[in-house]
Amino acid sequence: MASILRLLPLLLLAGAANAATFTITNNCQFTVWAAAVPGGGKQLGNGQTWTIDVPAGTTGGRVWARTGCSFDGNGNGRCQTGDCGGVLQCTGYGQAPNTLAEFGLNKFNNLDFFDISLVDGFNVPMNFLPAGGGAGCPKGGPRCDADITAQCPAQLVVPGGCDNACTVFKQDQYCCTGSAANNCGPTNYSRFFKGLCPDAYSYPKDDQTSTYTCPGGTNYQVVFCP
Repeated sequence: MASILRLLPLLLLAGAANAATFTITNNCQFTVWAAAVPGGGKQLGNGQTWTIDVPAGTTGGRVWARTGCSFDGNGNGRCQTGDCGGVLQCTGYGQAPNTLAEFGLNKFNNLDFFDISLVDGFNVPMNFLPAGGGAGCPKGGPRCDADITAQCPAQLVVPGGCDNACTVFKQDQYCCTGSAANNCGPTNYSRFFKGLCPDAYSYPKDDQTSTYTCPGGTNYQVVFCP
């Protein structure tokens, strides 16, 4: 038991070394309420930054911007886009439409897997890049610089963003569910998103051109309105 106790601090240090620091910056000309799971939430004015440490081994991680928010002194309120249950400190995912930075840390072969997803629609442009040049990251990181809202098809326009076809039409071909679960392909709506942001997921099976990897322990930068 004593030998195990002596090793424990070393094991903890090794785990801590693989944690990832995410630096989230708002370059939009308007206030956003950044959200992260895990991480919570923070109001960011133009040029402001929020830094969070994400534990090694995290799966299903997300970072996104919320817009048009109003919160009271207890952190309760609502957002026009990206709302996460009416609270400032998110513990659950946001409501569409929202541009998503998605990630899983220290997965297969101790690699981080990450992407930008427009599967839940779009609300602000975003870059999701490895910090420090991304040594060991074959493709760098995804960018979605376009203002998709300004060009959104009329059927998908919602206040503050451009919604996804699954949410709007609730059909298997757009949601990759039911009869389309196993052979889901791009649609005219997903091609619209892909044409403006080629690095990003445009529908749930859009893996080949949209998944990025870095060695475990890499730090990341998420920039809104880059």
